[in-house]
Amino acid sequence: MNFAVLVFPGSNCDIDCYKAVEDTIGQPVDYVWHTADDLSKYDCILVPGGFSYGDYLRCGAIAQFTNVMKAVAKAAEEGKYILGICNGFQVLTEAKLLPGALLRNNGMKFRCHQAVLKVENNTTAFTRDYAEGELINIPIAHGEGNYYCDDATLKELQENNQIVFRYEAGANPNGSLDDIAGISNKAGNVVGMMPHPERAIHEILGSADGKKMFTSILSAWREKHDAAAIR
Repeated sequence: MNFAVLVFPGSNCDIDCYKAVEDTIGQPVDYVWHTADDLSKYDCILVPGGFSYGDYLRCGAIAQFTNVMKAVAKAAEEGKYILGICNGFQVLTEAKLLPGALLRNNGMKFRCHQAVLKVENNTTAFTRDYAEGELINIPIAHGEGNYYCDDATLKELQENNQIVFRYEAGANPNGSLDDIAGISNKAGNVVGMMPHPERAIHEILGSADGKKMFTSILSAWREKHDAAAIR
C-alpha cells in the first residue's frame, strides 16, 4: 500500500505523518510537493497539519487552489483514502471535499493539549480497529478548530453517520458544533479531524491511541484488494 504525505509551504506536521506510517504499519510513503498533479501511484493521501501558505486569508484557503489538491479531488472520486489532519481538515473543507468550515476557537486562544475523543463511527476505513463509543486520547494543537455548519448540513451529517469523532461530553476545547472533532464525506473515504493521531503512536508521547487510525487504513485496503482478487 502506498501513502502520500502532501507538503505545502508552511506544513509542519508532514514529518510526523511520514514517521507515523513508517512506525505503525511499515508501508511505503512519500512526501509529495504541492506542485504535483498526479497521485495515481497512491492508495492513501495524508493532508497534514501546519500553516499552509502561512494561513493567510483563511486557514487552508490558498492551498485549495494548488495542483495537488485537484489531484486529491480526483483521488477522492476514485474512492481512494484521504485523511486531513488539523490544517489538512481545513484544506479539505475549503476544497469542498468535506462540508462545513473551521472557525476561530471560541476562547480566541491557541489550544495545545491532550483531548479525549469518542469514536462515533467505527465503520470507516480509518476507524474500523476502534470500538464504537471507544474513548481515545489524542492531542490537539490549533487556533481555528471550531467546526461549524448550517442546520441542514448538521442534520445530514447526523443522519448519514458522518460524524466520526466527538470531543468527550463537557470537554469541548474549541466550541465546535455538536462537539464535532472529525467528520467524513458521504462515501466514507474522506475524513477530516482536528486532533493529531500521528502524534499519538507511542506511549512515551502520552498516548498510543492514534496507532489504530493507521492499522485501520491498512486492513481496510487489504480487505478491499483481497475481495477484488477473488472476483
